[in-house]
Amino acid sequence: MKRSEHKTIFEKGVLNPFGEYFTGQSYLAMLTQLNGVGVANVTFEPACRNNWHIHHGENGGGQILLVTGGRGWYQEWGKEAQELRAGDVVTIPVGVKHWHGAAKDSWFSHVAIEVPGEGTSNEWLEAVSDTDYSKLK
Repeated sequence: MKRSEHKTIFEKGVLNPFGEYFTGQSYLAMLTQLNGVGVANVTFEPACRNNWHIHHGENGGGQILLVTGGRGWYQEWGKEAQELRAGDVVTIPVGVKHWHGAAKDSWFSHVAIEVPGEGTSNEWLEAVSDTDYSKLK
């Protein structure tokens, strides 16, 4: 499949304004922000991934990923990476250092849901190293 032929069930969106925290190209389409619940479609070109990051919060917070297409990865600090495919759901608790992104040979799309809470924020950290990423199939 050519890069331009990737289809998503939601709008692909615009070049991701948070691109400085990604290796590779990603796209963002905000779907809603009703009552403080941010819901976005994020699409990653092959081999694109975000930096390690942590969702902070008190009395709630965290993130939920609903995988809608392609093949990708999710990894928590100190654990093995998990392969992701359409239909997978990832629940990311507050305070867990992690990253997610596309496989080397596939586009990847997920809906990201920001869980509301008090004092929520996102802390962007270092990029996932090319050495660690290259070990993934």
